[in-house]
Amino acid sequence: MAKRDYYEVLGLKKDASEDDMKKAYRKLAKKYHPDLNPGDKDAETSFKEINEAYQVLSNPETRAQYDQFGHDGPTGQGFGGFDFSGFGEGGFGDIFDMFFGGSGFGGSSRRTNRRRPARGSDLQYNLDISFEEAAFGTKKEIEVVRMEDCPECKGSGAKKPGDSKTCPTCNGSGEVQQAQNTAFGRFINVQTCSRCNGEGTIISNPCPKCHGRKKNRRVRKISVTIPAGIDNNQAITLRGEGQAGELGGPSGDLYVSISVRPHKLFVRKGYDLYCDVPITFGQAALGSELEVPTLGGKVKYSIPQGTQTGTVFRLRNQGIQRLRENTLGDLYVTVNIEVPRKLNDKQKELIQQFDQLIGDSDQKKSFFDKMKDVFGG
Repeated sequence: MAKRDYYEVLGLKKDASEDDMKKAYRKLAKKYHPDLNPGDKDAETSFKEINEAYQVLSNPETRAQYDQFGHDGPTGQGFGGFDFSGFGEGGFGDIFDMFFGGSGFGGSSRRTNRRRPARGSDLQYNLDISFEEAAFGTKKEIEVVRMEDCPECKGSGAKKPGDSKTCPTCNGSGEVQQAQNTAFGRFINVQTCSRCNGEGTIISNPCPKCHGRKKNRRVRKISVTIPAGIDNNQAITLRGEGQAGELGGPSGDLYVSISVRPHKLFVRKGYDLYCDVPITFGQAALGSELEVPTLGGKVKYSIPQGTQTGTVFRLRNQGIQRLRENTLGDLYVTVNIEVPRKLNDKQKELIQQFDQLIGDSDQKKSFFDKMKDVFGG
């Protein structure tokens, strides 16, 4: 594909001044920079085209050759395209810093942050508890494996205080500078010192306990308070109980994720409980005082005569305690009439007598009336 005119690429006229060229280039390079358009191949192609045009036109000698011979150049071989090696090892990053963190075309510095105090990473622990423990709260002791500052050297990594000395490569700064001359001026790359890993010190005689690593892996027993009302998949945060920080930074946190085992009788929905209670036909027909299970034990509850199977009764304040509150949810009890599967002759005879005594009850009449409405006849 034929190359576009370099002046057209930069949006300039042929008599554009050097300042106009710099302004146009900075604006376009910032707009199409790959760091600001990740994954955009069109932006990357435009960025290369803009840089190629600027490299040729910003140099008075190559600009004069381009004005006379065009893209072919004085030798007919062209200008060789844009060479990204001019940006040094940092590639796109160096020119990006020129716009956002450096001093412009007169000289720029690219800084790689030295190692500084950093917060330790967080840990997660999965804790399995019973339904009752979640409802009423409890205390648990767990064991956590984590990295801690070495108690022998107190996290210094040296056997004795005098065994740590200033890094001769970076003179304790943790950084080294490298100057690069590019087509856009002089760039200074500031990088983490590879000899001391950015810490600014070198250990000549390491601690025998941690071998200079400054930390040891330890198993810690930690007490966890489970609040009443906690539910499945909720978590408890223990501040500062995670991994130790770096270079004196704070420790991370420990997240205890709760798994609640299901109950044999109750189903929890929010802070309410649900359960099914079987009753006999006689209890449903005549009414009865039932023994209803709750988390706190059995309670008496009276159902009226004529109770139908599937009826739900609400027992207030017999549910789960709300998290960090003193109020409780409710218990919803569904009564279901149990029909016996096996009957002896005497029981069958009595039921038949009862059925005959019931005869054409109002309920039965009402049911047949509804059938007539639906099916006719």
